[in-house]
Amino acid sequence: CGGLGGVMESTCKGAKEAGGPTIGILPGPFRGAANPYVDHAIATDMGQARNAIIVRTVDAVVAVGGEYGTLSEIAMALKMGKKVAAISSWEISRRGVPDDKIVRASTPQEAVDAVMGPER
Repeated sequence: CGGLGGVMESTCKGAKEAGGPTIGILPGPFRGAANPYVDHAIATDMGQARNAIIVRTVDAVVAVGGEYGTLSEIAMALKMGKKVAAISSWEISRRGVPDDKIVRASTPQEAVDAVMGPER
C-alpha cells in the first residue's frame, strides 16, 4: 500500500491482523514516515509517481474513497488489466458508459473476495 495514514494505515492494520505481511511504498525519502503497521517500508522520493510502482506490483487494486491519487491508481490498474474493486470510490465511465471492469463493493471483505476470490 501507500504506507502512510488514513485508509492506507487501516489497510495495513487489517492485513497484519489477518496474518499477512505489509509493504509500504512511500512517496517521500524517509522510511520512518511509514505507518506503524508497515513491515517493510520503501522510500521512493517520487511523490505521486510512486503510484505506478504500487499498481505495477499488486495483483489487484481495492480503492476506498479517494482523491486524484486514487483515481490515478484505478486508471493505471485498468490500463494494466488488473482487477479493481471500489468501496465508495470514483464512478468511472468510458465515453459515458460505466466501466464494468470495476467491481463495486460495500465492505473490505467483499472487495477482497471480488478481486482475489474467496478461496485465496
